[in-house]
Amino acid sequence: MTAMLGMYDMPALQPANNRLWAAIRSNLNDGPETLDRDRDFWEIWRDPDMVFSQTCGMPFRTQLHGTVQLVGTPDYGLPDCPAGYYRSVFVAHADTTSDLAELCTGVFAYNEAVSQSGWAAPTTHLKGLGLKPAKVLQSGGHALSAQAVSDGRADFAALDMLTWVLLQEHEPFAQSLRIVELTDPTPTLPYITALGRDRTLIAAAVRAAIAELSSEDRDTLHLHGLVDIPAETYLAVPTPAAPEE
Repeated sequence: MTAMLGMYDMPALQPANNRLWAAIRSNLNDGPETLDRDRDFWEIWRDPDMVFSQTCGMPFRTQLHGTVQLVGTPDYGLPDCPAGYYRSVFVAHADTTSDLAELCTGVFAYNEAVSQSGWAAPTTHLKGLGLKPAKVLQSGGHALSAQAVSDGRADFAALDMLTWVLLQEHEPFAQSLRIVELTDPTPTLPYITALGRDRTLIAAAVRAAIAELSSEDRDTLHLHGLVDIPAETYLAVPTPAAPEE
């Protein structure tokens, strides 16, 4: 069996994530004792023994739908977003004043091509404005995209809103960045389980675990609750062309 909460698991959040999983496991009376932080995300998502994990909306709709079950969507209480939704935040260096049109003449940093918030949402937003980055830089992670902008290796990047909040709380370099623009809200990263498991029972355990967390842990994780967003809503989100296309 395996469980993973690696999507928002920077070192400062790991103790709170450990306690969240311990509470889920206690309420579920099932699952591994500890979270898996060593295996590849895709390997875990495709593991038939996966008890609990979190994925991104784009991998779910493009590759995982039909091979995993949705458990529910965490509500991070993000501003100007419905419960269970988030936005992508376009960021640039605080020393600049360029708008998106001007930034698109430079380098756009993105985490990976299968990211909803790092690639799909921002490029869909830019397309709606008749814009396209002149050059792209794959960073391998949201924080690495932000760091690339801070270091001057990229002109702008797109991060999911929760990552942006967490970077501001825990990474000093985030103070060198500014928000340029926001995308429209889309469903945030869902919790999933393998086929054959009781998703309703797991969802109940997650809700109970969130209620049992200390206020400090809920604040650390920005975790307000669990909402039900149907698979059809995730599947209806636009999927743009890959960077190489």
